[in-house]
Amino acid sequence: MIKEETRATLTFEDFKTEVLNDYKIAITSRECSLLGRKEVLTGKAKFGIFGDGKEVPQLAMAKYFKNGDFRSGYYRDQTFMMAIGELSIQQFFAGLYGHTDINHEPMSAGRQMGGHFTTHSLNEDGTWKNLTRQKNSSSDISPTASQMPRMLGLAQASKIYRNIPTLAENSNFSINGDEISWGTIGNASTSEGLFFETINAAGVLQVPMVLSVWDDEYGISVHAKHQTTKESISEILKGYQREGNSNGIEILKVKGWDYVSLIETYEKASKLARETHTPVLIHVYQLTQPQGHSSSGSHERYKDAARLAWEKDFDCIRQMKLWMIAINIASPEELEEIDAKAKQEVLDAKIVAWKAFINPIIEEQKELVTLLERLAPASKNKDRILKIISDLNRIKNPLKKEILVAARTILRLVTNENSKIELSKWIISYTKKTEKNFSSNLFSESGKNIFSVKEVLPEYHRDSKEDTDGRMILRDNFDAIFTKYPEALIFGEDSGNIGDVNQGLVGLQEKFGELRVADVGIREASIIGQGIGMALRGLRPIAEIQYLDYLLYAIQIMSDDLATLQYRTVGKQKAPLIIRTRGHRLEGIWHSGSPMGMIINAIRGIHVLVPRNMTKAAGFYNTLLECDEPALVIECLNGYRLKEKVPVNYGDFKTPIGVVETIKKGTDITLVSYGSTLRLVYQAAKELHEIGIECEIIDIQSLLPFDVNHDIVKSIAKTNRLLIIDEDVPGGASAYILQQIIENQDGYKYLDSKPQTLSAKAHRPSYGTDGDYFSKPSIEDIYEKVYAMMNEANPSKYESLY
Repeated sequence: MIKEETRATLTFEDFKTEVLNDYKIAITSRECSLLGRKEVLTGKAKFGIFGDGKEVPQLAMAKYFKNGDFRSGYYRDQTFMMAIGELSIQQFFAGLYGHTDINHEPMSAGRQMGGHFTTHSLNEDGTWKNLTRQKNSSSDISPTASQMPRMLGLAQASKIYRNIPTLAENSNFSINGDEISWGTIGNASTSEGLFFETINAAGVLQVPMVLSVWDDEYGISVHAKHQTTKESISEILKGYQREGNSNGIEILKVKGWDYVSLIETYEKASKLARETHTPVLIHVYQLTQPQGHSSSGSHERYKDAARLAWEKDFDCIRQMKLWMIAINIASPEELEEIDAKAKQEVLDAKIVAWKAFINPIIEEQKELVTLLERLAPASKNKDRILKIISDLNRIKNPLKKEILVAARTILRLVTNENSKIELSKWIISYTKKTEKNFSSNLFSESGKNIFSVKEVLPEYHRDSKEDTDGRMILRDNFDAIFTKYPEALIFGEDSGNIGDVNQGLVGLQEKFGELRVADVGIREASIIGQGIGMALRGLRPIAEIQYLDYLLYAIQIMSDDLATLQYRTVGKQKAPLIIRTRGHRLEGIWHSGSPMGMIINAIRGIHVLVPRNMTKAAGFYNTLLECDEPALVIECLNGYRLKEKVPVNYGDFKTPIGVVETIKKGTDITLVSYGSTLRLVYQAAKELHEIGIECEIIDIQSLLPFDVNHDIVKSIAKTNRLLIIDEDVPGGASAYILQQIIENQDGYKYLDSKPQTLSAKAHRPSYGTDGDYFSKPSIEDIYEKVYAMMNEANPSKYESLY
């Protein structure tokens, strides 16, 4: 591909060479789509979703995509990835087959379906590559429009790098903030709220983002008239159009089959975004989708004859051919020769990809068959085993599942025979070897994971104040963080000017500037997206969601994008975003919820930390900034003005993650809780002490991960009783905690009484102090629950209260 800066001096021969190269990429991509669909229909691949019909505009976009730039797209962009040199034909088919070898299928090692693209940002040891020396693609996800929030953050990173001088040395991530975040989305997906939220935020922030809308008039089978007002996204966004010195976005519109106009449009968009950091939306219309939405259906079912005829005529590759012939770039015969060579090249690469995928599995099939044939003759179930061997042998293209099913079925038949030992060893070894291809890298496996950071206790002078508001502990620790880490920044609703609603950031915007301590609008999903995108580019963002209940607006982005990032890239990308919020107890249905069960089960892949006070919270922030993993920190909403002792080693003391803390010793019962509720538990335990019941209280501190040292079960071994106190709904987080203790830690072995939970009611908390009292566990509830458990154990000593 000819560089942008030399384009103006092209000779006709140079121009011809470039155009023909573009055409070859386009026709190669189309052949991949056509043959890919056949591979699905013949059963070699499970599902296919392809980029046919979008080839020519993607070629134009690729011409202005430079090293350091990032793509945040969706599953139609195969031509673009081929054009920038980050997707080969063989890799395309490896993705279609779900090849679990990252060397063959570098996008996700088979963890995502084909069409989901990524580049590798990390070295083998988890350290950053120099992202300015390569073309970058953030890892795609399937949920529609979910690439939008991340796209915003990728663009905002350029603004941060350009405008914060202390980051000039971070040359691995940016060169003067010149990098563009290139996004793609289908026209139907622009109906999603995530699209509008992100477009609005981009217009406010003024960041270098170029978004292409691929418009083929349909969303699966649903026409644009049912999707979009006026059937045109560019029409309804006209109010966002920048005018004069106002903020906003630049809106461009271009036909998707017009090769020359597409190049001109993308050149204009690139220049505007790269130089002035103006966000640009390019509405690419009059596109087609020749094979329909995916391999699971045919578009002939919902498109009439006139539309199908138009799509055939205005297929972008056909129109490019006609244009090339018209201006004598190539003759029909020359183009037919290119077509034939591309078709053969795709077929050859497909065969190579299939053999690379299937041959190792066939070898595993042969290995098992050899073992089974050796043990079958001596078995009393010889005939049944030989039948299974025969069935396994007949599978021409075996799955790993089919191999293991055969082995495990035969294991049952030889349970009481000597051959069981050899077979069981084979099954264990094969399962261990194979499972890691599907289950590794949910969390970081680098040397900077959470377990690499050792605890550092807060240090105190003899004359340290003991009556300082917890919010000031946080504020002064954040001050130390932003001084220590120039790449750290925080943003959220009311985080900047007033220093957050609870004054944990008061005065810091004035000290560190509006880019590092920033206010944002009320748009939780794109706040998280800002954080993901900036973290992908080497910054250390802290995204603040004002209250825990508001996290629900962002849970989908957290769950589908951030939580799966290291897993779906097999550790080749990371976004160590810290999400800060506060919760549990305030007033009313939407400000005092504790939906912890929902959160911890939706965001596996993100650590969930629940500090009981602000010193513990500050220690978590200090720990996380030395790690490369994302986390959610939930501060106690009613703890900001409670008094704490002032440490002297701000920024350096560290709360360990995954480690519980025993905050009161006891011998009669183990009480397990976290966060704000611990204060109630502690008070109830003091009152129970007065009647001779000694409670051991354990602060969980982090729900994900949970008690990695199994300290809770050690307590239960002493007390023989367990009560979990939680202010989530019944069966919410308390069920998870109980499962961890009883099943994972084998706590059931030491129990003399039934383990119990005390949770909030099934409904949201009612308003006011009385609402809180009757909706969530109180001191009296805790006291009486413990007393009832002791009454059951020793009714003569603890007579029933009721």
